[in-house]
Amino acid sequence: MKSVYRWSILAAAASMGAGFLATSNAQTVETERFRPDRPPEATIYRDAGYRGPAVFIGEDKANLGLAWPVNSIRVAQGRWQLCEKTRYRGNCRTVDRDTPMLNNVLRGLTIQSIRPVGNGGGWNPNPPANDQVARGNFAEFHTQPAEGNYRVLACTRGSATASCAAQAADNWCRSIGWNGSAREHMETVSGRVYLADVLCVRSGY
Repeated sequence: MKSVYRWSILAAAASMGAGFLATSNAQTVETERFRPDRPPEATIYRDAGYRGPAVFIGEDKANLGLAWPVNSIRVAQGRWQLCEKTRYRGNCRTVDRDTPMLNNVLRGLTIQSIRPVGNGGGWNPNPPANDQVARGNFAEFHTQPAEGNYRVLACTRGSATASCAAQAADNWCRSIGWNGSAREHMETVSGRVYLADVLCVRSGY
């Protein structure tokens, strides 16, 4: 009888220990997901269930410029705001975990911009922008183009060449409502190259 009782106690303890470990592991996963010292990371997919073309996102994207809708997302770190229009306008939703079917969350919205927000989000490796703007009827001049109040890289892939900077400037000007960039420069800050002195225009770019 004592051995049966002892076995029951051991079984109960083991069950409690397993439950504790499961809870601890779950808490560890959640804690890791929202660590403020780690950069936000997410991957968006064209199709539900993390299928089809995919794009890794590690910072604010004011204009995704995708030719396809986003229907699922994997969140490795942080909380992410997904918006139906560029520059985080229109209807937006926040996602903080892997979501295999975004239609259940966004109710059919087409995602045009995305950025990390809230606890564990908002991280950006780029320095804050101190943009000075001069606007005319047919052009707009920006000393430090910004996305989410941060400097814009001159090139997001490979080395920052003049051609890549021109394309980045064109895309940025379009994201704020102009047709392209007639002139742009590059500025190096702490080893990273950013757009500077960009002239957005309606034509002639």
